This record gives sequence, C-alpha cells and structure tokens, in this order.
Amino acid sequence: MDFSSDLKQHAISFSAMGSAAEREREKAELLRLRLSQIEVELQEKTENLTKELSNLTRENADLKQKIEANADVEKDLQQRKVLLESELAKLLKENSDVQSTLVQQETISEKYEGLQEELMQVQLKYQKEVERLEKENKELRKSLMLKAGDTAARKKIKKSLIDMYSEVLDELCDYDSSYDTQDHLPRVVVVGDQSSGKTSVLEMVAQARIFPRGAGEMMTRAPVMVTLSEGPYHIASFKDSTREFDLTKESELAELRKEVELRMRNSVRSGRTVSHEVISMTVKGPGLQRMVLVDLPGIISTVTTDMATDTREAIRSISQQYMSNPNAIILCIQDGSVDAERSNVTDLVSQMDPQGKRTIFVLTKVDLAEENLTNPDRIRKILSGKLFPMRALGYFAVVTGRGNKEDSIQAIKDYEESFFRSSRIFKGGVINSHQCTTRNLSFAVSECFWKMVRDTVEQQADAFKATRFNLETEWKNNFPRTRELDRDELFEKARGDILDEVVNLSQVSPKQWEEALSKKLWDKMVTYIFENIYLPAAQTDNSGTFNTTADIKLKQWADQMLPKKCVEVGWETLEDEFRKFMEHAKNSKDHDTIFDNLKACVVDEAMRRHVWEDKAADVLRVIQLNALEDRSVNEKQQWDAACKFLEDSVKEKLQTTEGTLREMVGPSTKEQWMYWYYPTEDQKKRSTVKNELEKLLVSEYAHKNTLSYDEVTTVRKNAQGQGIDVDNEFVRETWHPVYRRHFLRRALSKAYDCRKSFYAYHQGLEGELGVECNDVVLFWRIQQMFKITSNALRQQVMNREARRLEKEIKEVLEEYGYDQDKKEKLLTGRRVMLAEELKRVRQIQEKLEEFIHSLNAEK
Repeated sequence: MDFSSDLKQHAISFSAMGSAAEREREKAELLRLRLSQIEVELQEKTENLTKELSNLTRENADLKQKIEANADVEKDLQQRKVLLESELAKLLKENSDVQSTLVQQETISEKYEGLQEELMQVQLKYQKEVERLEKENKELRKSLMLKAGDTAARKKIKKSLIDMYSEVLDELCDYDSSYDTQDHLPRVVVVGDQSSGKTSVLEMVAQARIFPRGAGEMMTRAPVMVTLSEGPYHIASFKDSTREFDLTKESELAELRKEVELRMRNSVRSGRTVSHEVISMTVKGPGLQRMVLVDLPGIISTVTTDMATDTREAIRSISQQYMSNPNAIILCIQDGSVDAERSNVTDLVSQMDPQGKRTIFVLTKVDLAEENLTNPDRIRKILSGKLFPMRALGYFAVVTGRGNKEDSIQAIKDYEESFFRSSRIFKGGVINSHQCTTRNLSFAVSECFWKMVRDTVEQQADAFKATRFNLETEWKNNFPRTRELDRDELFEKARGDILDEVVNLSQVSPKQWEEALSKKLWDKMVTYIFENIYLPAAQTDNSGTFNTTADIKLKQWADQMLPKKCVEVGWETLEDEFRKFMEHAKNSKDHDTIFDNLKACVVDEAMRRHVWEDKAADVLRVIQLNALEDRSVNEKQQWDAACKFLEDSVKEKLQTTEGTLREMVGPSTKEQWMYWYYPTEDQKKRSTVKNELEKLLVSEYAHKNTLSYDEVTTVRKNAQGQGIDVDNEFVRETWHPVYRRHFLRRALSKAYDCRKSFYAYHQGLEGELGVECNDVVLFWRIQQMFKITSNALRQQVMNREARRLEKEIKEVLEEYGYDQDKKEKLLTGRRVMLAEELKRVRQIQEKLEEFIHSLNAEK
C-alpha cells in the first residue's frame, strides 16, 4: 500500500476542511494511516529477521551440538519477536483510543517516535546477535578444519570450490592475455575513480590491509586478481610463490604490501604507467565470503608529468576490457565525499552495462558525505539510482576508514557500525539497513557472484569443448603423423638430441682428431710460414744464412703468436667436429626442422662462453720451442714425408699464384679462341709487362726477389716499344706474382732433387753434390712441431675441453629451460602454437569440468 500518498492526500483534505468536527475526524484518520504504515514496516522488518535467522539455522545444520547449545538464543529472539508483536498490538489498541479522543494526539506522536527508535535498537541488537552467532560459527568451522587426522577436511581446505574456480581463471589469464571473447567466466571487477576508495572496499571484504597506498599517488598500476576463500588461518599468498603471509601480523602485512608494490612496478615496462599483466593473489581466512575480485587501476581525468601520455586511455581500455565480459559483475565505487558531477566511472559503467543487470553500486566515505551535504535527500537519490545516469542491481553505502592508514580493519568496522548507528541518514530512513556496511555488501556481492557462476559456467565449459574439438580437428588435418608436443615437451626432446651429439664427440678417434687439428693448423698458418719465415730465409745467399734467418723467425713465431693461434685452432676444431655431428643429424630421415633454431642458438651460446684452459698456451710454447730446435732428420721415412710436405705446400701456393697471374693478364690465346674471352686494356698491359719480366728471369735464373732501377727502366722501355705505356709502380706490382711463380717453381724442382739426397744429407755431403736441402729440413721441423702440437691439443680436447663443452651446453640448456621468452622465440610455428593452445584448452576444460562437478555436488 502507498501510505505516503494517502497521508499526503489526507493532509491536503485536512487543510481544506472548514468545520472543527471534520478536522478532528481527519486527524484521527491520519493517525490511523500512520499506525498502519508502522505496522506494515514492522511486519517487513520481522520477515527479514525471520529469513536471516532461518539462513543461519541452515548454515549451522552440520554442527548439531552447537546449534542445540544456541537454541536458547533463538528462543530469546523468538520471545523478543513476541514482545515486539505485543507492542504492536498495544499500539493498535492505543490507536483505537486516539480515534475516540483528539486530546491524546501529541502523546501518540511521541510514542510513535519512541517505537521507531525502539525498532531501530531491536534491529541493531538482532544484528549483534547474528554477528555473534556467525563468529561462533567461524570458530566452529575453524576447529572442524583443524581437526587432527581429518583427511577429508584437509583436502577440502587445499582445494575448495573457490580455489578450483580461481585455478580456472589463472589458466585463462595465461592462455588468453588479450581477454578474448571466449573467456566469459564471471569475476567481480572493482572499478572507480582514482582515490575513490575501491581498494579500501576490497580490503574490508578481505578483512586485511593488503594493498600499498599513497597520498594522491596512483598505487594500483596493474590488475590484481584476489581470490577470497574460507580457511582456518588468515593468510595470503601469490599464485607463483609458495610463501604464505600471516595477515594477523603487522610485519608480514607490511612485507605483503611491499611485494604487491614491487610486482606492480615490475609489470610496468617500456616507460608505461599501467600494465595489463595480472597479479594473482589468494586470501584465506575464517568467515571470508568466497569470490574472485579484480582490482583495476583507478579512472583518471588528468595525466600528470610523471605518467606516460597514454595513461588515461590505457586505464579506460583495461577497465572496458574487463567490464566487456558479459558475465563480469561490476562493483562500481563512487566517492561520496566529492560532487557527483565529478564522477568519471559512472558514465563508463553505464556504457558497458546500460541495463544495470550486473552492476552493484557502492557509495564510499558516507561519513564525509553526511558532514559536507546540507541536503540528505541527495544521498537518498544516489542510493535509489535516481541521480546518476546508470542502473544497478543494488546500492550500498559504506565507510572504509577515518583517513588514518594505520587503522586496523577491526577499528574501521567498529567505526563504520558506530557511524551508521548514530547517522542521520540511517535514523532518518534515507536508506535501509541492508544497504549499509561492507559486511552486507560482501554478502550481496558473493551471492550475486555465485548466482552468475552457476548460471554461466556450463555454457563456458561447452564453449571450450567446442574450441578443443576444432583445434584437435585442425591438428589431425595438418599434422596427421606427428606427435602432439607442446613447447616444453619439444624443448626437452631437443635437449636430449643435443646432449646425444655431445656424447658422440667421444666417438671421434685420436687419429681423426690429430688429422683434423693438423689440417686446420696448416690452413691457418700456411700464409704466415711462407710469407714470414720461408721466403725471407730462401732469399739469403748461402745455407748458413738460411738456417740463421729461419731459426730467428721460428723463435719469434713460437714466442709470440704460435701458441695462442694453436689454442684457437684447437677450439675451432672442437667446434667444427661438434657441428659436423649436428649437421649429420639434420640429414637423418627422422630429422625435425622445428628444432634447428633452438639447437643452433644453444650451440652458438655455448661456443661463445667456452674459453680454453688458461695454461694451455704456456704448455704448448714449451713443447713447440723444443720441437723447432731439432733439425736432425734421422730416418728416410721422415725425410720423404718432409719432402712431400714441402712439395704439397709449394704446389698449393704455386696454384694460388698461377690463379693470381691469370686474373692479372686475362685469358690465354687458347681461351680467347675457344671461349671468346677477351682481355681488358689493363690485362693487355699486364701481359706485356709479364712477358718482359719473364725474359729477365730466363736470363738470370737465380734472380733476387727485387728489381733494380735499371731493370724497371728496361722493362718500361721494352713495353713502350710495343705501344704500352706504364709507370714504375705498375711494373713492380706485376713483378711480385711473376717472381713468386718463378721462385715456387725453383723450390718445387729443388724439392724433387732433395728426395734422393737423404743419404748425402745424413753424411753431410749434400753441399758437395750441389744440392742444398735446407728447405726440406725447415719444413720437417715445422711438420714435427705440428705433429706434437696436434697430439697435445688432441689430448686436451678429449680429456678436458669436450667435457667442459658438455657442461657449458648443459648450463645453457638449463637457462633456456627456465626462460619462457627464449623458448617462445626459438620454438615457433603453427605446429607449436597449435599444440600449446590444445594443451591450455584441455587444461581449462578439465578444470572447468572438475569445478562444475564439485559445484553440482555442493548444490
């Protein structure tokens, strides 16, 4: 019944009446209507109290003994209800007396106000009784969960319904960082303007001050997902950590706040102010309402100089991203101490949920609002949804502090209850009692959250089942004969393959190592031996000078660069042999190209880190100096090997020199006729000068390696006589390869002659026979040094360096195993992405089905 409109109508009629008798009858009628209104309101309050008492009785159904102990309390409440009904009957009786006399009007009005006050006191007392019973219920639940040997209870604590749901959401955060449309699982999204008190509301719900705070500074820089669940101890932990913070100790609370702040700052990269990266936290405690809340950065209207320029848009984007989930419950926080016109969040919420089907509005700092507002009706409009252009499921008024950040949660709760007990807003009937306090808000949000979960979770499970089917079909069509391995499994397989190849190094025989080392040593040093040792010594006039020059050059070489170069050769040979095994593995029929990038990167990194043993160069220097000092060839076999070594080396250099000359002088006459290759002008000049220089060498077979000025002039004039004009530098440039070829031909001829001179050398008669074989002895010394060096390097490779390489490769693999970014970079492609996605979807679906099973069991 609309008693207010009837009262107003009667008041108007009363003022319009003329006679005193009519006014008296109207007064009596007005009083009767007022009492009827009181009766209805009292009946509604009584029904609400009865419902709450019934809920409490059902909650304690499992604790039969304590419920029986509390029977007296329930009986007392029932007696109070009877007394209240008797008071109501008395009031109705007084109302009948009022109808008979108008003199008692003022007395009835006073009794009405007293009854209203008494009703409020009864409600508060009932609230206290309910809280006391709930507290006892918490203690009973705690003792039940801590009961020694109760395995079932322990399992329930470890994996409660809300924990299972939180695991699903954590999986979704990792699987779908962009918050794609297929993730429509409910969450409670806490949004509000900066410093509106949204974090404080969340702390009151969690019953602990778990978040960092600053005066006017943005503290929430990333979404924080908080899973609230019931447990025997009040503790908090992060998803990726095993540490538990005791929320009853201020020291651990301070550490928790520092950890949250550190994680927020670490999540912000590349000069940004806010991040999309989710920080996942679990809070457990006696009596906590089970739900999942996501605290988002506060909406701002101005970007300060210490923020990134896109901060405002980034925050709105994050908020819209979470609110766009059609099953997200939006907890819209509005600061009651500021003008409603300054609100940014209400417009944003109304855009995302225009019908208000999943929005709960919370007005914070109501104590400050009451002090600042002269018109309490403005608060009534806000809490009835008539002031802001948005709709909501429910409207709540809370007080989350007194401005002192050191206040405990209990102190804030006491202050909140004290405020509402004496508040003009509450006493004046501006808002209903169930719209007050964070405790009632927590109950309402939890109830709404679980209703949304029950209504939507099976649809989400079906959606992921369909996604899984589509992905499995794609895999069968694209990779029909390939094992379905995710990135971690692929990495482990690649690790095994690489370590197998490292083990294969032990299969290389000593002979193979020494041959490979000798070949690389010669390839690395042949140029230096010819240019810096052999050629300077060979230009000398006699055998003694040759040997002296060779000894000096060899000593300098062995003292300075030779040992270090040999160490480099040893390392490069080890690398080459290992890479040969890696390349050989690529040619096998079961080779999988998906590992190539990873294997190459691991090998490159291990090779980059590997450093040869420090003392190796010093050891090599000693044995190399000893080997080079020996110039006595004692066996014919060694002599022949040295001659062959010299011949092969000279032939190789001669071939290179011939190629250089061909490039300088161009194609031969035969090539011009057969292949139509024609020389350039420069090549024609080179050819003419070369022919003149060869004439000089024919006339003087033992010519020195330099041209005299007269010889250069002669060559120029002869070329001019053929119509070719060149300068002195041009002649000298052409002379070097021409003389090099002449010298190498002489050396090769000499090597052939020395093959038959071993016995003359052994008897010291080679000079008398006209054959000087110092070249052979020099190359024998170098050859012996290479053999000894190869043997020493081979021993070090097989005994130490191969093992050190294996250790370094294992270290690199270990590091890469923990580096998810590195694995994502090196193991790529649709096959990997599809396997990863399939793994995640299966995990999500399995966890969803497990959760649904437990949810249905709880029903």
